[in-house]
Amino acid sequence: MIKDKELGHALLWMARKIEASLPENTVLERAPQTVKLIRERYDVARKHAKVQIPPEQETAFFEALLDEILGFGPLESLLKDNGITEIMVNRSDQVYIEQKGKLTLSGVEFVDDAHVEQVINKIIKPLGRYANRDSPLVDARLPDGSRVNAVVAPCAIDGPNITIRKFSKTPFGVKDLIKFGSFNEDMAAFLQAAVVSKLNIVVSGGTGSGKTTLLNVLSSFIPEGDRIVTIEDAAELSLQQPHVVRLETKKPSRTGDTEVTVRDLVINSLRMRPERIVVGECRGGEALDMLQAMNTGHDGSLTTIHANNPRDTISRLETLVLMAGMDLPLTVVRKQIASAVDLIVQQARIRDGSRKVTSITEVTGMEGETVVMQEIFRFEESGEKDGKVYGDFVPGGGRPNCEERMRQYGFNLPATMFMTGSSSRGGGRRR
Repeated sequence: MIKDKELGHALLWMARKIEASLPENTVLERAPQTVKLIRERYDVARKHAKVQIPPEQETAFFEALLDEILGFGPLESLLKDNGITEIMVNRSDQVYIEQKGKLTLSGVEFVDDAHVEQVINKIIKPLGRYANRDSPLVDARLPDGSRVNAVVAPCAIDGPNITIRKFSKTPFGVKDLIKFGSFNEDMAAFLQAAVVSKLNIVVSGGTGSGKTTLLNVLSSFIPEGDRIVTIEDAAELSLQQPHVVRLETKKPSRTGDTEVTVRDLVINSLRMRPERIVVGECRGGEALDMLQAMNTGHDGSLTTIHANNPRDTISRLETLVLMAGMDLPLTVVRKQIASAVDLIVQQARIRDGSRKVTSITEVTGMEGETVVMQEIFRFEESGEKDGKVYGDFVPGGGRPNCEERMRQYGFNLPATMFMTGSSSRGGGRRR
């Protein structure tokens, strides 16, 4: 990393000169032939540079140059570090990272605001998107699927900023989440049975709680023969099944251009003979179309939503349905929700930085004007030591209403799995 501003400007000047001199068919990746070609152009550019590069910084300067041309500049070293889960560029000289659930200042800096904007546009250009004063907010993804959000002027007051939610190169599986303590074997077995049995599941939680990771794991339980349609703002899900159609929203690239929203894609997906619809996140009027799909034969649908607990999830869904612009009575909306949603899986980021499934709740129907729910599993805290929160995953004590449906799909879940004080592990395997 080059912190000297004069050297930084020289680095950017060289990077632009070398990029312009490369043959059009040059593949910009760290292949030996590409690095050799850049080294040759670098030796020529050095002679014309106005700044002398100190010998002790020669190696670091050339590495930073390669990151600038072949990668995403100062972010490259952070993106390569598998221990970093989130990168937050607040401004050009302030970059925070998240490691093991804790935020720290990285020490990485950009040359100036223009340098940050260059990196933003390098990230979003392959997706046909752009960031400028007319379109200052942008969502995108990196080649590895990591989620990117960027804001530039006039909305970004202190300079352009970037937030990157990194994803593991190898997607986490159910065994990984059990190992991390996100849930236990009984909960995993129950969720697998729920997905295979085509229950409609909503994963709820706050920002950074791990909703998308959990949705990815739940999606992995979908049988390979099912036709799956995924719908996202920026494609993040990584499903391993062969029969998957991935759809992504489209932002207008210029004034008057067509915009394709999540709601447009949900409506269109119903014409694609989907057996499973997976919506990355419901955050608007598409919630109504999603509920209608769940109620009209598209069982086994999955989505996520921002909410603090299962009861709040119901209220949030009500609000999102009303955002669709339909003048529906609240009672009708609640009946739609109670009929469509089978399970709410609550994900939370605990104060020690760990992410856990704090509740698996079944929606059982309506009583009067109230949606009735029963908790199947929950996380109970038992204490805190050395900054780490301890607790147990415990059953709610009641047999779920969906158990009969699970039996029809070949799952015979033991009664002890749902009994308070039960210590059963790994039950409920498919026969």
